[in-house]
Amino acid sequence: MTIRVLIVDDHPVFRDGLTAALAASDRIEIAATAGDGPEAIEMARSGRFDVIVMDLSLPSMSGIDATARIVELPDAPAVLVVTMVDDDDTIAAALHAGARGYLLKGASGEQIASAVRTVAEGGAIFGSGIAARVLRQTTQPSPAESATDGLTDRERDVLALLAEGASNAQIARALGLSMKTVQNYVSRILDKLQVADRTQAALLGRRRR
Repeated sequence: MTIRVLIVDDHPVFRDGLTAALAASDRIEIAATAGDGPEAIEMARSGRFDVIVMDLSLPSMSGIDATARIVELPDAPAVLVVTMVDDDDTIAAALHAGARGYLLKGASGEQIASAVRTVAEGGAIFGSGIAARVLRQTTQPSPAESATDGLTDRERDVLALLAEGASNAQIARALGLSMKTVQNYVSRILDKLQVADRTQAALLGRRRR
């Protein structure tokens, strides 16, 4: 399956370079580019994209605000943040807004391409050190962390794969389960951990390992 990508970045040199790098990668098609948040939202509303590669430092509207607006759209594409911004609060805000992944611009073209494929398949991806930096903000166990004690062995298996960024399809293959069964496990895990989405569950799973 070809992954249709929208690249959102206000720096033409980086945008063009990333476009060329991803266009040369397996299964990825650069369907469009945008230079700011409002343009990205309008394109996401009218176009069909699987993944949006989003910078955060954009004119007129931050990439975080644009991400929050995009993920609320019907059949919203996955948002992968690729940015120079690496402070803890911004990382947490981007994930809270609905980003499925977070990489720094120092990542290689192949690393970004691999992240695009991962989020397109329903997984979550974080650059080196990103997950640890988010988790360092909380030093005391949360109610969600304590709830992992109530997971069954199979639910722990699923959570461990979620923590590695696996999609439902990859989890199904790894554990020999049907897609429907995996979806049911993920729903129960989210409910037991009291988290809103699989990205938060993945972060929590990484902390518990």
